[in-house]
Amino acid sequence: MILRFCSAHTVFFFVLAVKTAPSMSDAAMGKLSLGAKAITGGGFEKLYKQTFASGPDEHVKKTFACYLSTATGPVAGTLYLTNLNVAFCSDRPLSFTAPSGQTAWSYYKIVIPLAKLAAVEPVTAKESPPEKYIHIVTVDSHDFWFMGFVSYDKAVRHLGGAVSSSQHHGAAPTAAPAPAPTYE
Repeated sequence: MILRFCSAHTVFFFVLAVKTAPSMSDAAMGKLSLGAKAITGGGFEKLYKQTFASGPDEHVKKTFACYLSTATGPVAGTLYLTNLNVAFCSDRPLSFTAPSGQTAWSYYKIVIPLAKLAAVEPVTAKESPPEKYIHIVTVDSHDFWFMGFVSYDKAVRHLGGAVSSSQHHGAAPTAAPAPAPTYE
């Protein structure tokens, strides 16, 4: 079952007061797991196209093993940067209570068109050791907090570059205006 959370009230927001940063060894294991999944699945491009509804003109530029911070805690997954979108998919399905009252399972997915990105902000929390986050903000004020990157600086550079490119040169041409972020 796929759930779509479209209102700001139903989106899981980041809770700064909760310590959610994983260890570097967890991030490294996530990166290894991501690589293994890509090898067995036919590569990152094929894995992305199987996970998300993707057209033939969309291509994966970079992938990052990381965690999405939610009100219920960090969710391990893969952050994809394509020529059209920034997308996240959890590594494992998460359980939730369906309207029928039964427990159901679904992957946590987010797709944000590059044209809807307002900012990519590197954030370092003043803790010991310092925790590093990437805060992604959309033009309609949705917030997404990512952490636990093996190569944090590289992720900031590529995601920031995507926003810059989208804002200065326009996102890659599409037939229709870019849709709002979707939550599956």
